[in-house]
Amino acid sequence: MRQAQAAQRPPRRGRYAHRRRFDMLGVAMPRQPIIVEDLGLMAYREAWARQETAHAEAAEGGAERLFLVEHPPVITLGRRSGIERNIVAPADQLAKLGVERVHCDRGGDVTFHGPGQVVAYPIVRLADRRLSVGGYVRRLEEAAIAALADLGVAASKDPAGIGVWVDVGSERRKICALGVRIRRGTSLHGIALNVSTNLRYFELIVPCGLTGRKATSLREVLGEACPDLGRVKRAVADRIVEALEAKAKDG
Repeated sequence: MRQAQAAQRPPRRGRYAHRRRFDMLGVAMPRQPIIVEDLGLMAYREAWARQETAHAEAAEGGAERLFLVEHPPVITLGRRSGIERNIVAPADQLAKLGVERVHCDRGGDVTFHGPGQVVAYPIVRLADRRLSVGGYVRRLEEAAIAALADLGVAASKDPAGIGVWVDVGSERRKICALGVRIRRGTSLHGIALNVSTNLRYFELIVPCGLTGRKATSLREVLGEACPDLGRVKRAVADRIVEALEAKAKDG
């Protein structure tokens, strides 16, 4: 009798249980599609503001979104303390190159965003998928690896650091950086995949705080066979939506 009663109980409620959506019988409701929006070329601060607006809606049970964007040159610094030392270029050099510098609330160290890079910002509720922060990060890494495989590049994780790496000659180089923030059980920020990015910009910093590790791009790996940004955006969006066990809807 006790077993029968237990079987009828709603799923256990965890830290973000008040955000989960269940019907009257405790059965999880069908997940709504993730709205995929291509923001084109947009300044980092403006895209961050768009994320915050979408986050406020999603955290209250509204639409989940995936923003795809390309940024003008910008160095962003995460919440980790003391990471300013990983910007090796002086302020006047950054100014001459037109590189903005922004402190943000994502996890991680210092990274660069710029033209020729596909940046993806999923704004989704982790509790709806019963995901921990670590589980969510792993899914983003796996989505990037799958997208790169779709584009003809073998990539993998690396114990040395979060993100996605490829072999370039005898070196392991980072092709995709990752940094997220989870607030009210809902994600912000995301991944940045180098497509045709000018890799000289990464010489201005110690990427992700990993001394001696270099960045690479699809252009460096594939040469003239490098796909255009549109194709890369589609591959990244498809694989992220799949990793989050959802369907996509154009925004």
